[in-house]
Order: sequence, then structure tokens, then C-alpha cells
Amino acid sequence: MSSTPAERPSVLFVCVHNAGRSQMAAAFLTHLAGDAVEVRSAGSAPADTVNPAVVEAMREAGIDISAETPKILTTEAVRASDVVITMGCGDTCPVFPGKTYLDWTLDDPAGQGVDAVRPIRDEISRRVRGLLADLGVTG
Repeated sequence: MSSTPAERPSVLFVCVHNAGRSQMAAAFLTHLAGDAVEVRSAGSAPADTVNPAVVEAMREAGIDISAETPKILTTEAVRASDVVITMGCGDTCPVFPGKTYLDWTLDDPAGQGVDAVRPIRDEISRRVRGLLADLGVTG
């Protein structure tokens, strides 16, 4: 699945609160792929703010997500994405034909300290790198 700049793949990461897992995944993909991939994240029931332990864990990885805010999942975001990666949002994600859907089973960092978030962050980083390879994007 290589792409030209006009046909860059788009990826949507979805979790319940858009305050942890999907924010980390979107940040890693943006960091690694730059403009080669269009990146979105959203939540089926977004929180008010991004989890502070997640912000700290990402800062340790050299990525600042302190300015990010949780966003509500919309059917438009799903429709505009080539790949939809869910992380524990269950059946709340709308399904459209022709999209690639992946479900990443990851621990929820909600209510966890930074020590518990680090291994989740590292697993997300590993999976995002695999996704880049699948998309044919070098990062």
C-alpha cells in the first residue's frame, strides 16, 4: 500500500475517552510519519482533558501532547479515514464498507500513574511502527 502525496493514507485512532491510548497512538504516528499519513484520534465518550500521566509518559519519549484535547468520534471522521484502529471502544464505532478496521487490545491508562502508562506507551509505539510498515510508509 504505497502512496503518492495526493493519496496519503489516513488513520483514525479511537478509544472511549480520547485521553490516553488513542492520543499516544496519534502522536507517535504523526511524529514518525510526518506529512506522509493523515492522522486523527477521537473518543466515543471523550474526557475533558488528556490524562496527565499520558502527557508525562509521552514527554519522556520526546513528544509533547500537552496541547491536545479529547475529541468526539464522528461518522465523518470514520468516513474520511482509510484505516480505523479501535482500542476498547466496543460497538460504538460506526462501520463503513471499504475501510480497514483493526482492534488493538491495550490496557487502559485511565487512573494510572506514569509507571503504569510507560509499558502501554511502548506497546503503542511498537504497533504504530508496524502499522507504518504495513502502510508502506518509512518513518
